[in-house]
Amino acid sequence: MKKNAIIALSAAALALVACSTQENKASEPKETPIKPTVQRPAFDPNAESVAISGFNGNTNVQRFISHEAANGQFSRTELQSFFDGVIYKGNIINIMNRPGTSRPWYEFRNGNASASKINKGKSFYAQHKNTIDSAARSYGVPPEIIVAILGIETNYGTNTGSFRVADSLSTLAFDYPRRADFFQKELHEFLLMAKEEKKDIYSFKGSYAGAMGMPQFMPSSFRKYAVDFDGDGYHDIWNNIGDVAASVANYMKAHGWKPNGKMIVPVSLNITQELQNIIDEKTALTRTVGELKRLGVRPQEVVDDNEKAILYRLETAPGVYEYFIGLHNFYTVWQYNHSRMYVTAVRDIANGVGGGYRL
Repeated sequence: MKKNAIIALSAAALALVACSTQENKASEPKETPIKPTVQRPAFDPNAESVAISGFNGNTNVQRFISHEAANGQFSRTELQSFFDGVIYKGNIINIMNRPGTSRPWYEFRNGNASASKINKGKSFYAQHKNTIDSAARSYGVPPEIIVAILGIETNYGTNTGSFRVADSLSTLAFDYPRRADFFQKELHEFLLMAKEEKKDIYSFKGSYAGAMGMPQFMPSSFRKYAVDFDGDGYHDIWNNIGDVAASVANYMKAHGWKPNGKMIVPVSLNITQELQNIIDEKTALTRTVGELKRLGVRPQEVVDDNEKAILYRLETAPGVYEYFIGLHNFYTVWQYNHSRMYVTAVRDIANGVGGGYRL
C-alpha cells in the first residue's frame, strides 16, 4: 500500500473517533457503542485462498467488508484501504497447522515456572514495585499474580511478538477455515481498537495469532479489560508498566478474583475410577470440597467444606502423580488460559516472587 493511502486511512480512522473526556487513573477503556448487527456471513471454504487472490480480490474478504460497512462503523473505502495495506503471512498458517503436543507437568514446570523464571520475576517486580503495587491495590489482586502472568506470557515483556497484528489476524481470518469465525470477530475488534486508540493500524505488533503486548491480550480482551492507568489517553500494554499491570489486574477482578483466597491445595487420596472420572471432567466449579471429601479426598490444608473445587492431578515425574484441588481463584486464573498446568505455574511463580507459600 502506498504511504499516502496509509495516511488517508489513519486520518479517516481518527475522524471517526468521538471525543471523550480523559479517563481516571484506574478506569476501564470506553467502548464504541455497537449497533445491532446481522449475523456475520459464514466463511466459504471453497473460495479461492487469499494467498492467490489477494485480500481485496477475495470473496470472503468482500463479504466481510460488506458486513462491516452495512453495520455503519467503517466505510467500504476505509476497509478496502486497510486490506490494501495488509500482507499475507503464509508462515502463520504453517504454525497453526503444526500438531499439538502435550507435555507432562515436570517438563512444563521447567519451561514456565523454573527457579530462573522466578528469580527473573523477583528482579522485574523489584524494578517496578511501586507501579505494580499501586495497580494491584486498585483492583484487589496480589501483585505477585500480575508478575507471574507476565512471566509466563512474555517472559516479563521480553517477547511480545514481532508480527503486525493486521497481517496476523487478516491471514487467519481468511485463510484458516477451522477458526475463521473467531479470527474475523477478532479482526473486527482490532479495527475498532485501532480507531479508539487513534494510532496507525499497522503499528500494532503481537504474536502470530494476534495476541498483543506484555499480557498477550487478543483485541476483544484489549477492548474489555485494557486500562489507561496513567491517564495519558492510551492503553499501552506494550511498554507502560502501569497500564500493563492494571490491565491484568482488571482482567482478574472482572473474572471474580477473591482477595485473600487460596488457589490450590494439595490433597491425598486413593485413586478410584470415580475420582479419575472427576479428574477427567471439564474444568468447572461444579463440586464442593465436602463432596470430594466424602469420596475420599483429603485436603492437606484447612478448606471450608462449602467451597467449590476442581480435582486435578499433575505428573511430577514419569509415571508419578500428585493430586490437588483448585479453588475459586484457581478457576479465575484458568479463565486467562485454559490449562491446569498454566494456573499451577502462575501460582508457583507468584509464591516464589512473594517469598513464600500463600496462594
